[in-house]
Amino acid sequence: MRSDANTPAEYIAELPKERQAVVKKLRQVLRKNLPKGFKETMGHGMLAYVVPHQLFPAGYHCDPKEPLPFINLASQKQYVSLYHMGLYDGPLLAWLKREWPRHSAAKLDVGKCCLRLKRLEDIPYELIGELATKMTPDEWIATYEAATGPRAKRPRARTQRAKE
Repeated sequence: MRSDANTPAEYIAELPKERQAVVKKLRQVLRKNLPKGFKETMGHGMLAYVVPHQLFPAGYHCDPKEPLPFINLASQKQYVSLYHMGLYDGPLLAWLKREWPRHSAAKLDVGKCCLRLKRLEDIPYELIGELATKMTPDEWIATYEAATGPRAKRPRARTQRAKE
C-alpha cells in the first residue's frame, strides 16, 4: 500500500504493529548486506534502495530525475513485497529458486522482480541478506544499461519513420 511518508522511519511507524517488526528486520538485513554505493531513500511510497545520481547521473529512464531503483520494500495488504530489479536477470532468479527451499518452508512466490512474502513467520532473512549481496551498483548499472539500451532507441526510430 502506497505511503506518503518522507523517511523510512516514518514509513515503518505508520505500519500495523505486526508488520513493523518484519519490515524493520528486512530493512536491517538489506542495510547490512547491500554492497557499498546503494542509498536508502523513499521511492513510490516504499522503502527504496537506489543507485544515486552521483554514481549514475542518467537516472531512471522513465524519469531521469529519479535515481536508478534497485530494491524496494513495501507492506502490501496481503503480504510484504521485496522488489529486486536484479531478479529480471535470469541467473539471479534461477539462484533464488534453487536456494529458497533450503531456507524456507513457505512456497516461493515470485513474479518478474517481486518477491511476495505472505507467511511472515517463514521469511528467510539470511537468504534475503545473501540475495542483497549478489549485485554491486556497477553490476546493476551494466545490467540495466544492457537491458534498456535498445529500448531507448526504438521510440526515436518510430518517430523518424512517422515523419517520413
